[in-house]
Amino acid sequence: MKEISLWALYFTFFKIGGLTFGGGYAMLPLLQEEVVNRRQWASEEELLDMYAIGQVTPGIIAVNTATMVGYRKRGILGGVIATLGEISPSIIIITTLATILLRYKDAPYLQQAFSGIRIAVCATVTMSIIRLMKKSLVDLPTILLYLLVVASTVLFSLSPVIVVLVAILFGIVVQNIKHRKEGI
Repeated sequence: MKEISLWALYFTFFKIGGLTFGGGYAMLPLLQEEVVNRRQWASEEELLDMYAIGQVTPGIIAVNTATMVGYRKRGILGGVIATLGEISPSIIIITTLATILLRYKDAPYLQQAFSGIRIAVCATVTMSIIRLMKKSLVDLPTILLYLLVVASTVLFSLSPVIVVLVAILFGIVVQNIKHRKEGI
C-alpha cells in the first residue's frame, strides 16, 4: 500500500476544517466523504470508532478525529500535520471574520445569514445522526442502549462521561453474554 503524503493529510483536513460549519458533529458527513469514500483511509466503522473516541476525549471532536486519522496513517508527524490542516482554516477565517463582525455586528442581514447557517447545520447533523444510527443500531441490545441513553440524557441531564462509561460497561457485558452463548 502506498504511503500517504503529509501534504495529502494536511490539505484533506484543511478542506474539512474549512468547509465544516457547526462544530464536530457537522464535520461527520465531510469526514465520511473524504476519509472513507474518496481516499479510503479508513472504513466507515473505523471512522465511527475514531469519531467516538474523539468525542469522549478532552478537546474538540474535529481536531481529535483529525489527529487520530493522521496518526493512524503516518504516525506522530501525520497526527500533527492533520491537526494543523484541521485548525488552519479556523485560524484564518476567525481572524478575518472577527475584524468584520466587530464592525457590522448589528447589521440585520448578518443576523439573518447566521439564522440560515444554523438551519443548514441542523440538517447536516440530522443526516449524520441517521447514518450513525444505521451503522450503530444493529441488534436489540444496541437499540435498547440507544433508547436508555437518550431517555437518561433527556430526563436526567446526565454527564456525557457517565453516559459513555455506562455504554462501555453495557457493551462489555453484552459481548460477554454473546460469547458465552456462542461457546467462545
